[in-house]
Amino acid sequence: MGGLNLEVFKFGIYILFPIASMYYFGTNLDSRFSVPDFWPSKEETHQIPFEKEEIRMELERLKKQRLQRRRERLEAEAKVNRERLVERE
Repeated sequence: MGGLNLEVFKFGIYILFPIASMYYFGTNLDSRFSVPDFWPSKEETHQIPFEKEEIRMELERLKKQRLQRRRERLEAEAKVNRERLVERE
């Protein structure tokens, strides 16, 4: 068998390995495991309007955007329909 020194060495490894791994993964996390620019800056995030005028302006902007997308979709569908009619003739 190994003897007392081997048992002391194994005990030391059993104790130090978890402590060393916790120390390695628990310190300096920002530089070791971070992804640069992962979270958007405050200017890039959505700003929630709180004032009545801001809410009205935001609703108008969303309505214009929705109508523009609808107009583009209808134009694309009309173009496809015209192409189908030409193919049939």
